[in-house]
Amino acid sequence: MKTFALVSLLLASLLCQGQLPSQKTADQGLPLLRLEDVIEQVLSNNYGIRIARNDSAALAIEKIVSKEASLPRLNTTTGLVFNNNDQYQKFTDGAIRERKGIQSDNISAVVALNWTLFNGLRVYATREKAAALQQLGELNVRNSLLNTIAQASNGYYAIVQQKQQLKAIEEQIQINQERVKLAEYKLSIGAGTKPDLLQSKVDLNAQKAAQLEQSFTLRQLKNDLNTIMGRTTTDAFDVSDSIPFKPALSIAELQENLGNTNLQLLVAQKNISLAKATLKEQKAERWPTLNFNSTYNFNLLDNKAVVNPFQPLFSRNNGFNYGVTTSIPLFNNGIIRRNIQQAQLNLKREQLVFDNQKQQIDLALVQAYNQYQAALQLLRLEEENMLLARENVQIVLEVYRLNSTTLIQLKEAQKSLQDAFTRLIRARFQAKQAETELLRLKGALL
Repeated sequence: MKTFALVSLLLASLLCQGQLPSQKTADQGLPLLRLEDVIEQVLSNNYGIRIARNDSAALAIEKIVSKEASLPRLNTTTGLVFNNNDQYQKFTDGAIRERKGIQSDNISAVVALNWTLFNGLRVYATREKAAALQQLGELNVRNSLLNTIAQASNGYYAIVQQKQQLKAIEEQIQINQERVKLAEYKLSIGAGTKPDLLQSKVDLNAQKAAQLEQSFTLRQLKNDLNTIMGRTTTDAFDVSDSIPFKPALSIAELQENLGNTNLQLLVAQKNISLAKATLKEQKAERWPTLNFNSTYNFNLLDNKAVVNPFQPLFSRNNGFNYGVTTSIPLFNNGIIRRNIQQAQLNLKREQLVFDNQKQQIDLALVQAYNQYQAALQLLRLEEENMLLARENVQIVLEVYRLNSTTLIQLKEAQKSLQDAFTRLIRARFQAKQAETELLRLKGALL
């Protein structure tokens, strides 16, 4: 009687409320990792996100440079030359002048200013393009964050799913151990058979093998999550035992303002802005370019000695010059026209891409919501199946205690219970995956 009471107690602990008990502390002294902790480490250490941030920073620099494109360019050139020459001169009257080691110093400096006053407003189009590129970089960072968080969330709850499955196997092992003890006891008093004992031991070993395989699967999933978090695969941790769900999601709320929250659509919109700025740049090539140029020149020549009496010993030139230059495109083999046509086609293409992307996102959202609804219905059904399987095992166990049924019938009931647990755990994970996908499409994971 005590043995049957112990088996009943084990089943009750396994089947209580159809849900594995929530665990407040980690197993085996391992640090308990919450989903919030995972997301925090992903944001800090994930290599894909760090690369995206680096690219975004580079685009921000391009924006700063584009703002400075309308400013004038000022350059200076200086030179200092020391000469030591030999001179030989012969004139038509037969006179010859020759001198060696003639030294002279030459100092020169030029300050040049170039300022583009007008270039068909190309500079403003370039500035607009750089701003759009920076915003696109920021959107790419956010999109990378969103996808990585979704990946990390699914990875985390996949570990929770497999942990629940492992605990279900461990509970089955305890029940099978009691079955072995019970079969040994019944055989010892002549109320049992040797095949029942052997079958119970076979079933126990099968569960132990399943436990080893499940433990390996759990380690692999933890290694995957460590990689997503940017940690080493040797970092050990534990996760919670439960999979929480948000309040029921509404398709109307998900579809509301989707164009301003879905990052894929925002990226497509920004690509349209880039294409428009590029078209403006190409159209600016039709206009003339007007530049203001100014230079200040300084030149000093100091000859220590001269052969030619008409050559100065000392000379200094300095002065300020300024003016404007213009460049008017007259004919360039139709290059500007072709570039404008290409830019127009690219703009049309980006608009078509956006329309197609919007249609695909709308479809994906509806399909994900249908999957979410189906997953919740399946979850409720599996919870009901769990209660039925529990009641069935309790009945068969009581009948087996009275020696009114066989071990095979008890084994079948126990197998049905195990299958019900597996389906329920899988249904929870699938419902959570569907919820995460809906929030990803909405852009609500950040």
